Amino acid sequence: MTKMVYFAWVRERIGLTEEEIDIPGNVKTGADLLAWMKGRGHNYEAALAFDNAIRIAVDHEHIDQKEDIGSPREIALFPPMTGG
Repeated sequence: MTKMVYFAWVRERIGLTEEEIDIPGNVKTGADLLAWMKGRGHNYEAALAFDNAIRIAVDHEHIDQKEDIGSPREIALFPPMTGG
């Protein structure tokens, strides 16, 4: 099982702060994960509609959507952030 953690408007649209999920074996990359998650329900589809804007952190390390997610304990999804 992998702990999924959601931030900002991703969290608001999904309706959860976090959850434990079993990621299918055919989900290899960050892009695969987002595509699979969109099929989990309308709330996921709405949260991930602009998947190119979603940032992914695997076990607290940011990855590109093309990168392999491996066998993570935790994945965080969040929109782009600005700072100042």
